[in-house]
Amino acid sequence: MADDLAYQAISAYGSEISKLAPTPNIDRIANEGARMDAVYCTNSICGPSRASILTGKFSHVNGFYKNVDGGDFDGEQLTFPKVFQENGYQTAVIGKWHLGTTPTGFDYSKVLINWGGQGTYFKPQFCVNGTDTIQEYKRHSTKVIEDDCIDWLESRDKDMPFMLLYQFKAPHRDWRPDSIYHDLFTDFDFPLPDSFNDDYEGRLAASENMMEIENHLNRRDMKQEPPHALPTRKDSMKWYAYGDRGQFWTPNDSLQGEELKYWKYQTYIKDYLRCVAGVDRAIGTLLDYLEENGLAENTLVVYTSDQGFYLGEHGWFDKRWMYEESFKMPFVIKCPGIIEPGTTSDQMIMNVDFAPTLIDFAGLDVPGEMQGTSFKGVFTEEEVPNREAVYYHYYEWPIWHKVQPHYGIRTDKYKLMHFYYSMDEWELYDIESDPQEMHNIYNEAPEELILDLKQKLEHIRMDYKDDYSINEMKVMTDTVIKRVYNEPNKVNK
Repeated sequence: MADDLAYQAISAYGSEISKLAPTPNIDRIANEGARMDAVYCTNSICGPSRASILTGKFSHVNGFYKNVDGGDFDGEQLTFPKVFQENGYQTAVIGKWHLGTTPTGFDYSKVLINWGGQGTYFKPQFCVNGTDTIQEYKRHSTKVIEDDCIDWLESRDKDMPFMLLYQFKAPHRDWRPDSIYHDLFTDFDFPLPDSFNDDYEGRLAASENMMEIENHLNRRDMKQEPPHALPTRKDSMKWYAYGDRGQFWTPNDSLQGEELKYWKYQTYIKDYLRCVAGVDRAIGTLLDYLEENGLAENTLVVYTSDQGFYLGEHGWFDKRWMYEESFKMPFVIKCPGIIEPGTTSDQMIMNVDFAPTLIDFAGLDVPGEMQGTSFKGVFTEEEVPNREAVYYHYYEWPIWHKVQPHYGIRTDKYKLMHFYYSMDEWELYDIESDPQEMHNIYNEAPEELILDLKQKLEHIRMDYKDDYSINEMKVMTDTVIKRVYNEPNKVNK
C-alpha cells in the first residue's frame, strides 16, 4: 500500500498524466488480474483509512476517525491480520503504520516512527517489533522498505503460509524522491488538469480551502533553501513552512502570477511522480521475487493506497474531500486461478470491504463484527449484492487544510454531501454529466430527487450505526486526544 497515491498516477487507469509517467509494475498486477474502477474511501485521511482497512469497520466504530488530536488506534480490537495469524499464517508489516500504537496481529513488524509515525524520506527511523530500538538509515525510505520486504520473505518459515503488509511512505507530502529519479521528466512539462483553475462557484466549503497549489505550497514543498544560515531550528522550520497559510512567496521576483502558479504545479507534479516511480520499482522487485521463487501462482497480490489524492484537479494537492479524486482509491488485484487476467470491474466497493475480502480469498470465516462485505464473488461469478450507494464521513477541522467536516453518499449517478461544522451547506452532483464536480445542482434539482437521496443517506447512516446528531459530530471533531509516542534509543545503520 502506498500513501496518498492517486489513481490518476497509475497508468493502468489511463489518465493523461500517467501516460507520460507510466507505472509498468503496478500495471502488471492489473494486467495479470483485475483493475477495480469504483473503490471508495470512507474517510479520506491517512490514519483513519488505514484503521478502516485493518478492521473492516467505519471510523466512528473502530474509534480512529481523526489524524490530529484523535488519539491512538485501539490495537486490542479485531483486525484482518489477527484473523490470518490465528489461522496459522506468518504475518508481517513493513513500512508505514501511522496509527500510534504498536502493531498487533503481526509476528514481525518494522514500522516508520519518526515525525509522529509519518516517517521521513531520508534518514527514516523504524521501530522493530514494538521494542525500544530504532534503526536509522541513510538510504531513501522506499529503498529501505523494499529491501526489508525481500529480507523478511527470505527469512520466514518457508513451510508456512504468509501475509505481508508492504507499506510505503511515498508519495506523501513533501514529495522527496530518491536521487536516482531526479532527472525524470526534465525534458517536458505535464498538462494542467481541466479543473485546475476552478473558481469554486456554488461550493462554499471548497472556496474556503487551504490546499491550493497556487497559494498553499510552502518553500519546503518546492525544495527551496534559505539564502543564509538561520540562527535556530525554530527559525528554520518557520522559513521552510512559509506559504502554508497563504503567505505569498516566489523563488525570484521575475516569477509572478500565472507563471509562478505554473512553476509550482510542475515542481509539485514532477516530484510526486518521481516518488511514484520509486514505489513502482519496489512493486516490481516483489513481483519478480514471487515469480523467481515459485510463489506467484499461489499468492494473492493487492496494490492500493490509503486514499486518493489531488494532482492539480480543482487547483489542489492533498485529499480529505468527498470529491472524486480523493474519495476514489486505486485498487488492483491478482490471484491466479481465481481472477481472470485483464478483468475490470465497476462494482462499488468501500475500503471497509478489503478485510472481509482478503479473509474470504483465504477460505477463512469472515468475522460478523466487520461492517464490510467480501467482493470476492465479483471474480468467481457468485452473486454479489449491488450496492445502491457508498458512504463517506470526514471529521477533522481546521487542520491542516480547512476542509469542512462532511458526510454523504455516492450512487452510480449522483453524489450528495452535507457540510455541517461551521456551515450548513448541501452539495449535489450528477456524476454522469458533470464528472469533474464543477456544478452544484442542489438548489436546482427536483425536490423528489433530493428527498430520495436524503432518505438513502439516512438509511445508510442508520445501517452503519453513524446515527450521531450534528452537535454530537461537532463534539467528535472538537475532542482533543493526544497521541502517545515512545522515544526509543537510536541504532544508526
